[in-house]
Amino acid sequence: MEKHDGRDTGEVRFDDPWYDALASGWGELDSTGAPAVPFARPEHEGRTGGTADVYLEVQRSAAFQEVRSRYRRFVVPGVAVFFTWYVGYVVTATTAPGFMARPVAGAVNVAMVAGLGQFLSTFLFTWAYARHARLRRDRAALDLRWDTQELTRSVRGGER
Repeated sequence: MEKHDGRDTGEVRFDDPWYDALASGWGELDSTGAPAVPFARPEHEGRTGGTADVYLEVQRSAAFQEVRSRYRRFVVPGVAVFFTWYVGYVVTATTAPGFMARPVAGAVNVAMVAGLGQFLSTFLFTWAYARHARLRRDRAALDLRWDTQELTRSVRGGER
């Protein structure tokens, strides 16, 4: 909310980083019955794309590309392995019920072990993803975020 002389005027600033677009009119209808788009209001139509240019510049930077490539180098093989393991389990369960019914220990059969393995692999993949993000991407992404904020602040003339 915008404050003048210590009073809350009730106006929302659209350049506020805490502004929640999803809770501010997206998907609602305006007075004409058309979908309301909060950022397409007349007071914002004449603005140049200064801040947008900053984000495009950051997206094209080598640091951003490195963060994205680190992400892809982990996620693409990880998803391929996990998806193959999942599909293999489903296909085996439907095409080889005799194999899946084979006992492993007492009443525990291959299907139960493989099913529990699905849960275990989900937790392991989540742990590995979080660890990879923490060790290989988070610091670089945070540095990019700070650089982007400084650049957008300078484009807007230092306003807060």
